[in-house]
Amino acid sequence: MAHQFAQLSDSSLRTPELALELPCFSRRRPFASALLVGSGLGRPLRFSRAGGFFFILLGLLGLLASSWTQPAPTNPNPSRFESEIQALEAQEAAHPLPAAPIVFVGSSSFRLWKDLSDALAGFPVVNHGFGGSHLSDIRHFLDRLVLRHHPSRVVMYAGDNDLAAGKSPETVLADFQSLVTEIRKELGPVPVDFVTIKPSPSRLALLHDQKRANRLVTDYCASAPGLSVIDIWTPMIDRQGAPREELFQSDRLHLNAEGYRIWTDVFRRHLESVPPKR
Repeated sequence: MAHQFAQLSDSSLRTPELALELPCFSRRRPFASALLVGSGLGRPLRFSRAGGFFFILLGLLGLLASSWTQPAPTNPNPSRFESEIQALEAQEAAHPLPAAPIVFVGSSSFRLWKDLSDALAGFPVVNHGFGGSHLSDIRHFLDRLVLRHHPSRVVMYAGDNDLAAGKSPETVLADFQSLVTEIRKELGPVPVDFVTIKPSPSRLALLHDQKRANRLVTDYCASAPGLSVIDIWTPMIDRQGAPREELFQSDRLHLNAEGYRIWTDVFRRHLESVPPKR
């Protein structure tokens, strides 16, 4: 599955309708691209010798200023989810978890999967999705949501909100690696599955970064034992490489029943083909 995603063609992200490969399309590059074009750096042959140096200097100063005014995104405060985590803990106290559960942890795409246990009947799944969480939030609550339950497997969906907040694909990879390190430290070689970041109509501007983050994590998982990738990207795009609108709620971000039906098929096949190991 990891190699299947890694070998996906880039053509799905180069459709004229989405224009995803244009430099100015990236959220991190529009200002810089405008400066290059506006200052003439995009058309150097049109410079006069007298004015060329001035405009080059102006462009470089503008780029430097943009780096000052656009600092790298920081991790949000995880305490915003404290009440939600306490609610999950109260639910567990009232209904004890199965032994050696498969813990699903991540953001709202898991949290809103209300019938997860029924959809994956036969597997001891526990749904610990919460809010619009980032990977950094999972790291903060890792002991309470995952480690103390001694799971037989950890299934993680995160990175979607990280990119939407301005984090880079490289940051998504680094934060996932950090989580794996913490899990390995406490649970040894327990299997960890990374669910690819889903393509959604409301986040078309992020498709390029989403695909890059998915590829980075896929390559990492292929190089480390006990890590797998669950590819939900492929069945959620059409032949032109665009997200399938019919799989989403009216907000065009969260899945509807048909979207979760597809996820159920993908997850069940994965869990059946890669059984938990201790």
